[in-house]
Parts: sequence; C-alpha cells; structure tokens
Amino acid sequence: MSPNPYENEPGFENSDDVRMQAEYVAKIRHETLRIAVVQRLEEFLNIHPDGAVESFPELEIETHNEYDEPDIEPPFQPFKDLCKQRFLWYYESYLLAVDKAAKDVKENDNFAIMPFEGGGNTMNGKFDYTQLRRRLQLIHSVLHLETDYWAKEGLVLVKKESSVAAGLQLLFEQVSENFRKNDMVTMDIDLDNKNPFVWVMTYFGRPMTNLDGGVFRIKITISPRFPDEQPRVVFETPIFHHRISKTGIPCYFPKKADDLKSHVEAIVEAIEDTDPPYDPRTLVNIEASKLFWGSTDEKKQYSRQLRRSVQRSTE
Repeated sequence: MSPNPYENEPGFENSDDVRMQAEYVAKIRHETLRIAVVQRLEEFLNIHPDGAVESFPELEIETHNEYDEPDIEPPFQPFKDLCKQRFLWYYESYLLAVDKAAKDVKENDNFAIMPFEGGGNTMNGKFDYTQLRRRLQLIHSVLHLETDYWAKEGLVLVKKESSVAAGLQLLFEQVSENFRKNDMVTMDIDLDNKNPFVWVMTYFGRPMTNLDGGVFRIKITISPRFPDEQPRVVFETPIFHHRISKTGIPCYFPKKADDLKSHVEAIVEAIEDTDPPYDPRTLVNIEASKLFWGSTDEKKQYSRQLRRSVQRSTE
C-alpha cells in the first residue's frame, strides 16, 4: 500500500498527476475529520446536524430503593467511551489539522471528481472547515458538560444512599489512606463537595526534579457507570508538559482500568517520568512534545518552560 491514497486506486499506481493527487488527499482529509471524528462524536453526544444539543436526562432527587426499577441495558458500544477520551486527548491536534488544511483549499469549493469515480461511487461534497471547527468546539464543550453531569449524578446517588455511592466512598477512604501512609508519594486526595464521584488530587512536585516546588490541583470525575466509562481527569492548575494537553487533559495508561488506585498511580507516573519510551499516543500537547522529543537545545527549552509553569503554580 502506498502512503499516497491516489496511487492505491486500481490503474493509477504509477500516476504522475500531482494536481489530482493533491485534490484527492485534500478531500479525504476533510471527510476523515468530518465522518470519523466529528460525526461519530456528535452521534454519541446527541448533537443534531443543526447544532442543537439534547438535554441530559433529568435527575430524580427523591430517594427510593435502587432495586425497585429494573436496569435498562444500554446498547453495546464498546468504543464509545474510548472515542470520547481520545477526543479530549487530541482536541488540539484536530483544531490544528483543520486550520492547516483550511489554508490549502478555498472555502465552499466543491470536491474535485477523480477519474476513477463514477457510477454512484463518488465522494461529493464541499470544503467547509469553518463549520468543522465550530462542530469540534461544540463537541468539546458538550463533553465537559457531560463530565459535570456525572458529578451531579453522583450527588443524587449519595442522597439515595446508593450502593454504588457507598462503595465508591469506601474505596476513596482506602485509596487516600494508602497514599497518606506512603512516604514516597507527594500528594493529598480529597473529595470535592463531599462527592465520592469527584476526587481532587493536590500534587506537590517531587524535590530535585523539574516539578520541585510546584503545587497542582487535579480533578478526577468518576462516572456512576465506572469502569465502563473511564474517569475524566483535568489539571486545573496549568502546566507545560508533553503528557498534558493545553486544556489540562493528561494522557496516561492505568495498569488496571477498573482500579481507581491504578488511575491515580498512572497519572503521577505520567507527569514524573523523565525518560519515557517514544509513544505516538502521548502526543497530546503539540508544542511541548516537539520540544521534548527535539534536539538538545529544544529539550533545554522544554525544561525551562516546564519550570516556569511550575513556578507559576504557586503564584
């Protein structure tokens, strides 16, 4: 297979039509973003084509026996939560891809029809990167609204004395006590508004490292459907780090996805690891990653910017 999709079409393996090749790549790029990223997330989040967003289900505050109503089995969508998580990781990359591609085409121009297209097998459409950018921003906003909704769901479950809430409260107490007794760990864990579905980590930078002296507040919001839906983590204190996006979303990999203690450990490991193996999945902060994996001078520049953000964390 050729990295040039035009050359993968039968009969065009040796084509030298540079203009048509560029136009084919341009419309594939546009449609990949529109269909594989934007449209897919809009379906998951109940965002309509006109931009209208369906409201989240109203929460019932009244207490009742949680066994009174049968559970409604949701449709089987094993990658739904993973797609949402990855979108939050790569949101900046999507915006940069849109902005870069928009410079190479004329807005609202029709896609060029390729010589091998026809007979109902065509990719018709127009370039509309302005609309794609708006839709990406809306998806990002709705994902954060969904995260806030999880926290509200959690408070309702606490008021209902749900077994899920009680179990998570107990787990929080066990995990926080475990880290409190560990002298090797430089952090505290508390609940936000006494909600066991929202954990707040206060991470203190380890001495003799680039993080030394920093104090970072990290919020972990846990879905009532955990582990089917993985926690949403955000650094509320800004930090310049190659494993943390510009919007504060850390890229980390827990050893046990169904163990919240493992999530906490993986977050700390991600920000403290100074010599990780190269992993393209972790490129969530484009500017920081370019410096971190760059030349010796760029690595020094990365360290300086990281140190500045650490210093600002206590101002």
